Amino acid sequence: MADDSFMDGPDADFPPSPQETAVLLQRIRSGDDIALNALLVKILPRLRRWAHGRLPNAPRVVLDTGDIVQTVATKALKQLARLDVQQHGSVAFYLRQAVLNEITSQRRGATTKPRETTVGKSLGADETSPIDRVLGAERVSLYEDALSRLTNADRDAIIGRFELAYGYEELARYLGTPSAATARVAVHRAVKRLAHQAAALSAI
Repeated sequence: MADDSFMDGPDADFPPSPQETAVLLQRIRSGDDIALNALLVKILPRLRRWAHGRLPNAPRVVLDTGDIVQTVATKALKQLARLDVQQHGSVAFYLRQAVLNEITSQRRGATTKPRETTVGKSLGADETSPIDRVLGAERVSLYEDALSRLTNADRDAIIGRFELAYGYEELARYLGTPSAATARVAVHRAVKRLAHQAAALSAI
């Protein structure tokens, strides 16, 4: 019988560790819907909050951000499980890319449809992600390009801290580092590498 103790123990509200993620992905690959739901429960709330600021105003009144994220994340996790469960470190990046692709599709559709005037279920159109607020819309593209050039470990440190807004204790668990202090160091180093990549891209 599979060990599900980490699903309902004292750390149930924490993000999954790399080991837990690998176990869940292995079970998802074998068709275990309980494992799929367990991983979604741990990841979706943060992913939804991040996605609120990325969805343009027009589609929000048609599709709730949470609906989009859950549908896309469910499909993406099943696809990821079929690939290589050893690549669990890229789960956050993989999921956000899948959601971003869907948001891009929604944005394209928004430019060809008249705007609704009713109020949707999601946050207001002026709600933006932390990264968008820090960088500004004109630099988000540069950020995305630089992020794609980082290692899985550096990407997860950036995404976990600044996009999913994990505290350092949560981030330590998510990254599989021994302490909050080491997670903080990992973020500091990842930010330096991100800045280096962004500078290199700007010079092109």
